[in-house]
Amino acid sequence: MGSSSPCLPLFSFFILLVKIVAASEFKICAYNAERFDNAKASDFRLLHTLNRIVSRCDICLLQDVVDSGAIETLLESLNRESDRYDRYGYQSVSSESLGNSPDDMQKYVFIYREQNVNVTGQYQYQNKSAFLRPPFAVQFQSEKTAIGSFVLVPLHSDALQAIQEIDRLYDVFEEVTKRWNNNNVMFLGDFHASCAYVTRADKRNIRLITNSSFTWLIGDKADSTISSDTNCAFDRIVVHGEPFLKTISPFSAQVFDYVRSFKLPKREALQVGNHLPVEVRLKSSALLLQATPLLILAQSFLSAL
Repeated sequence: MGSSSPCLPLFSFFILLVKIVAASEFKICAYNAERFDNAKASDFRLLHTLNRIVSRCDICLLQDVVDSGAIETLLESLNRESDRYDRYGYQSVSSESLGNSPDDMQKYVFIYREQNVNVTGQYQYQNKSAFLRPPFAVQFQSEKTAIGSFVLVPLHSDALQAIQEIDRLYDVFEEVTKRWNNNNVMFLGDFHASCAYVTRADKRNIRLITNSSFTWLIGDKADSTISSDTNCAFDRIVVHGEPFLKTISPFSAQVFDYVRSFKLPKREALQVGNHLPVEVRLKSSALLLQATPLLILAQSFLSAL
């Protein structure tokens, strides 16, 4: 018998290191839950799927939340010992109901792990003529992250006004950075920033694109929808500034295909909604402390080959 290649254990060791680093990082997600109401929350299968989506994240933005009671049900399930998917406790912070029609009032809701992050500020953008659902900015502080303090600004745009609303996020940026003296700002949500709503020609009219200090982490070729009839990067994550960008884990921004990961029939997933979550990981504040023992372990491992 021939001896096994040293490349195989080396590859396995590398995969182990990647998993250790990824597990220590801080995950931020955004998901359009598509009219998340009491009826959806009372459906065990739908609630179970939403639990699995939210519990993957240190902070999860939910959009299109219709009923506050649905969030209470979700939190009860996340925090119930028998249903718990992890060791964390979850809390939420939410906007007021937003919209211009009584039949389509929605909330932005951030659900977060109380052991890993704190809310240090919240602000509802006041120019209601600029957005159908004005952004609800929340400042977070986490000792788990290398960045420490950061601001999340959600947007679920009016599809027919997507170009104008995405552009106006620059005005929101100027206001929240001045308010909190914090330039570490991330925009996230269902921007409708793709397909017929935002074309290549439209991009010249969006300051979040023309201003080079903003980085779009979810690219135009991504598909954040489930239906076979659509292939659009509606849902996006955008960060401001090089300091924040340097604390993003490389290549971690992605669309999370929970349909494939959870092995769900597509028809069942579509009952939850047609959107897929987008996510990104922030580097851990502990990575530098982890680096030395990991390197020592790697050296010992390689010496033994």
